[in-house]
Amino acid sequence: MQTEFSIAQLADPNIQAANEILRKCVHCGFCTATCPTFVLKGDELDSPRGRIYLMKEAFQKDEPATEKLATHLDRCLSCLSCMTTCPASVDYMHLVDYGRTFVHETHTRAWHDRILRWVLTIVLPYPKMFRLSLLGAAMGKPFKGLLPPRLKAMLELAPGNVAPPSQVDVPQVFKTKTEPKMRVALLSGCAQQVLRPSINKATVRVLTRLGCEVVIAKDQGCCGALVHHMGREHDGHEAAKRNIRAWEASEAEYGTIDAVVINASGCGTTVKDYGWMLRLDPEWADRAKAISDKTKDISEVLLTLGLSGVVEQPNLTVAYHSACSMQHGQQLKTEPLSLLKDAGFTVLQPSESHICCGSAGTYNIMQPEWAGELRERKVGNIRKLKADVVATGNIGCLTQIAGGMGGEDDPVVVHTVELIDWVTGGPKPEELA
Repeated sequence: MQTEFSIAQLADPNIQAANEILRKCVHCGFCTATCPTFVLKGDELDSPRGRIYLMKEAFQKDEPATEKLATHLDRCLSCLSCMTTCPASVDYMHLVDYGRTFVHETHTRAWHDRILRWVLTIVLPYPKMFRLSLLGAAMGKPFKGLLPPRLKAMLELAPGNVAPPSQVDVPQVFKTKTEPKMRVALLSGCAQQVLRPSINKATVRVLTRLGCEVVIAKDQGCCGALVHHMGREHDGHEAAKRNIRAWEASEAEYGTIDAVVINASGCGTTVKDYGWMLRLDPEWADRAKAISDKTKDISEVLLTLGLSGVVEQPNLTVAYHSACSMQHGQQLKTEPLSLLKDAGFTVLQPSESHICCGSAGTYNIMQPEWAGELRERKVGNIRKLKADVVATGNIGCLTQIAGGMGGEDDPVVVHTVELIDWVTGGPKPEELA
């Protein structure tokens, strides 16, 4: 793609990076075939290629972002399926991240949109606030029919029961019964520890059972994905720095941290990108890259440790849903499948497995209609498999897909690590009991 940035514009390192990305695009259109929003609506501007054209035009003009640009970037799920498909290796992820920052910094949104975004940034990343908000949501559910679509979507996503805080998420070290094979820091997350505390519990149990010492670092918090994908670059960077400091402090206190383990693939994609996010900060660039380089999804670590001592042989068929952040963001396509097969499950994948379920962080709140269509499409494909259980490696996908289930013959939805924990000596997932 031809670009026409001035020398002065190219002095900005973000524009320079955008220019390099834009020039790689060859207009082939392969991305349109796998883009969920284009598949749904058939609008060129709601395809990666269309959004790339809009961003190029906006960056070159060096004028405030238009409502048109904001609208079409907001409709992007950041599923990154286009990057898996692209034959030219266009780095769409970092281009759209900068596009969102550009919109956030130069465009004034409608007042109700600004308020909703602000509320999400002060609630979702903080477990105490999130837990409190869910209690309030339970009282508001009877009135959801009177609310506008976005608020209605928030209430529909809220669980009926909110589990109490888990002691697993308190800063501490979980030892192994034998000489540890490795030591890892586990990101306990934000929304996940409130919505599904059983995931972190299962993660700690299976890691320590297989010979891995687990550190829950002091002062760690949200990975920063939520604010980062809203274009709030400064807030995303501050979240990254906080976590880097926390993991560095843990290493200084307990010894070498062999890996930072993430059991929510959306968070994993972001933490693995800390090196890029902070590349222009001389104080943090090398420190961020060091963390990114040692960040692993839980499936990667479990494969390294090996599934020794499988004690259960459940005769269950598992429908595996690969989160977009797993298969496209981190390019982990076979690892979770291999784990489930090694554990003795019959594993199937739904058709259109590359298409997003519609969760995408806060997308199912901000774009409820489109997210709902994608969920129905995903759930329909899963139902065709007639599986006993659905497994996935991302809390957003788990919540989204479970919200579309409810039929008498529908499978329950659990995290992959909950199944692995069960067959290696842990408790049976509550949903299967």
